[in-house]
Amino acid sequence: MAGEVLSQEEVENLLNIMASGRDDNAASKAVAKPKKSFPGVSGGTSSWGSEKVTPYDFKRPERVGKEQMKALQTLHEGFGRKFAAGLSAMLRTIVEVKLTSVDQLTYSEFIFSLDNPTCFNLLRAEPLEGNLILDINPSVLYPMIDRMLGGGREPSSITRRPLTEIELRLVSRITSLFLSEMKHAWENVLELDLKVVQVESNPQLIQIVPPNEVVVLVCFEVALIEVRGIINLCIPYNAIERISGKLASNSWVTYGRRQATPQSIEKISKSIRNMTVGLKVKLGQAKISMSELMQLRIGDIICTEKNVDSPLLVSVEGIPKYWAKPGAYKGYTAIQITDLITDPTEIIAQE
Repeated sequence: MAGEVLSQEEVENLLNIMASGRDDNAASKAVAKPKKSFPGVSGGTSSWGSEKVTPYDFKRPERVGKEQMKALQTLHEGFGRKFAAGLSAMLRTIVEVKLTSVDQLTYSEFIFSLDNPTCFNLLRAEPLEGNLILDINPSVLYPMIDRMLGGGREPSSITRRPLTEIELRLVSRITSLFLSEMKHAWENVLELDLKVVQVESNPQLIQIVPPNEVVVLVCFEVALIEVRGIINLCIPYNAIERISGKLASNSWVTYGRRQATPQSIEKISKSIRNMTVGLKVKLGQAKISMSELMQLRIGDIICTEKNVDSPLLVSVEGIPKYWAKPGAYKGYTAIQITDLITDPTEIIAQE
């Protein structure tokens, strides 16, 4: 009878048998009856007909649909690549940012999974309701700060302490870059106005939603030199509940590359035809010592490393584009385009 639940009638029969002093065999016969059978149910298996039954945990309800979760994953994968490029330029070293997971869990589970102290940023993302959370793990945050201050070329021990005022100023540059790239990533879904409202070291001091409220946790792994750490973006369900329809996968076509049409090419050509661009011509370069620089006087001549007959490099908005030769035209100093540069990356590598 292990695992069975007796009905009220069976309980009363057992009590009556025990009161009358009858043997155990009679008691077992009094409650023995065939088990009820249901279509598709066999023993303890959880199935109904040909369909499987999935257990549902009321403590961790999945309120965000699979399509929305897939859309959030696609969105933040692209964000990770852009954020990595921005961090690499800021820190002047190779930084890798990889999206590791997009999960649903309760707010309390998220809070208790964080380190203390940590860099816990409370975000406001209008027009989304409520607040978002950006958490940067100290294991990767302090190496970033060291790198911004000129060090960080070799791995060092991780400091477990709250950030100082100077460090908070430096961290604000990282969070500003994160919010800027996040705004660009979300612009096809919603125009967000992102800003940091509060920065705390103890994550348990801030509660933006009830402990059992469902949140979407977007985790990024950041690799800097030989150091790895996690950056968490916590999005409460109530913040994206009203825009869940915009996160459907069938509306996510804006992130795909579309084939250019003659109409779109003409439209873009008209819009950029009257734009102004910066054009720079590199005449030459030379290296001199500081003592020679201090002794320069009016009329002195500096010899460059370029021959007078060598072509000049012409760059458009900083990108090598043409080769040219110097000259004069109607009394003005001028250049004449002689050749087109097909692969600017080779010129940049030589520079």
